[in-house]
Amino acid sequence: MPYFDLPREELGRYRPDLPVPADLDAFWVATLAQARGLGAPVTFEHVDAGLTTVEVYDVTFPGFAGDPIKAWLLVPAHRDGPLPAVVEYVGYGGGRGLPHERLFWASCGYANLVMDTRGQGSGWSVGDTPDPHGSAPAHPGFLTRGVAHRDEYYYRRVYTDAVRAVDALLAHPAVDPARVAVTGRSQGGGIAIAVAALRDDLVAVMPDVPFLCDFRRAVSIVDSHPYVEVAGYLKVHRDHVDRVFDTLGYFDGAVLGRRATAPALFSVALMDVTCPPSTVYAAYHAYGGAPKEIAVYEYNDHEGGEGFQQVRQRAWLASLPGSGSA
Repeated sequence: MPYFDLPREELGRYRPDLPVPADLDAFWVATLAQARGLGAPVTFEHVDAGLTTVEVYDVTFPGFAGDPIKAWLLVPAHRDGPLPAVVEYVGYGGGRGLPHERLFWASCGYANLVMDTRGQGSGWSVGDTPDPHGSAPAHPGFLTRGVAHRDEYYYRRVYTDAVRAVDALLAHPAVDPARVAVTGRSQGGGIAIAVAALRDDLVAVMPDVPFLCDFRRAVSIVDSHPYVEVAGYLKVHRDHVDRVFDTLGYFDGAVLGRRATAPALFSVALMDVTCPPSTVYAAYHAYGGAPKEIAVYEYNDHEGGEGFQQVRQRAWLASLPGSGSA
């Protein structure tokens, strides 16, 4: 895939003036306060996954509306004292997978909570969490479910689950609550940005080729999934354009990220036709935390840095003052 987006020097200057909903903060404060008052306590059930160096717990915690959300917690089998931790969010269509597929952070000495994404988990990795909430008519996929109104939008539920996943992790005695980071790739990266915006107790955020950023530009310059779902919806619902983008403003990483305070390591792939590089740079430039940096993969599509980026994340996280390397 040749370069198709802005030239690299223009990407470095791309700072779109995206509208910020007037009640953005109030909306999220009310949403999270309501969620924290609902649902059963978090549970951690030890699982024999056949692993000798990592202990695995099957986690169930209350998310949006108190709905039960699944996760894996993986911790080093041999540890001394509370551990630094990484909460990990999953890419579009995937679920938490199987424990042996999620060994990187625990093998590096971190407690690692991998959150299932409600309603997903049948695209490329298995999931275990249903989404019991319906929506008005939507384009096939998840991106337009409930998109006609912010209160009904699918990602209101997902972002709330993601914030509550950190709450759940903090309930485990193996975790040092002062040393928790969040990360994710693609959809997971967009979710990580949102969580960093909605919490002030994280030591770091690592969004990898993030999705869910600068929606209007993304929808206008690529015809690939998942952003094409929005275009497909609007192709039919011709009178919903303003309504849809008003809703998406409450969930846009390039809007929410302005409220974040934790240090950040982003990544971008300059040939990415799934999450266009300009949309990643929009979120990166808007991101409010410091210090921040972005790893650039010049000749990669949406796979980005993959294992190379994991190595970079581990070294970067360990180097942060107060993050505590494992």
